Amino acid sequence: MEQPEEQLNKKNNVCSSKAGFKFFMPNAPQIQIAIDGPAAAGKSTVAALTAEQLGGCYINTGNMYRALTWAALQRNIDPENEAGKVAAMLAELDLKFSLNQDRLPILALNDEELPLRVIRHPEVADKVSFIARIPEVREWLVNRQRETAQFGLIVMEGRDVGTVIFPDTKHKFYITAEPEVRARRRLAQAGEVPDQSTIESVAAEIARRDELDQTRPVAPLRPAPDAEIIHTDNLNAEQVAELIARRVQETEKNL
Repeated sequence: MEQPEEQLNKKNNVCSSKAGFKFFMPNAPQIQIAIDGPAAAGKSTVAALTAEQLGGCYINTGNMYRALTWAALQRNIDPENEAGKVAAMLAELDLKFSLNQDRLPILALNDEELPLRVIRHPEVADKVSFIARIPEVREWLVNRQRETAQFGLIVMEGRDVGTVIFPDTKHKFYITAEPEVRARRRLAQAGEVPDQSTIESVAAEIARRDELDQTRPVAPLRPAPDAEIIHTDNLNAEQVAELIARRVQETEKNL
């Protein structure tokens, strides 16, 4: 069963009321918090909770790649074997985060908000790593991702946030967990895996995704040299978010 769309949207479009008061003023400080890590490490939940604790906006870069994957599939383009057609498709698209009337970051493709139940469908998840390996895609997206800095304090999660998108931020974290732990977490996410999936099949898919992400020629998955690595096997999302928020607050005294 898929998660209700309103629950998905609430998780993925986070900007706290504190952020609305403090971090959208004309001269508000721009603070970027980078959270990287492999699939099913818990990045999305941790990043959303961290944004809520610090009064910032949560930006999910993975949804941008999912959106392009969905767009390619809608055009009957196979991301695995037709990289040239994917690159050519970009000229037809405008993909960006913007703030809605409630000051929540919304991802829109050609000015139409994308339902998360669509871009997080298993069919999209199965092809997204191939989209992410295309150099033209990554180059096309990076400036759009950097534009979100204008929102003030942002907590951005992905696979190259600390190494490529915001390499100069002083707040870099890399979260990971053992493969079986990650497989159990992914299996528990309704709508993220095909029906009848097992721990073994999900673990195999995660291993395939790791291989693709770690060996791509452009922006491979790896911790930034100055990132704090957090193993989350025995920590829940709230504990990890509290740890990250505390680390940030130790440096940013005005939070």
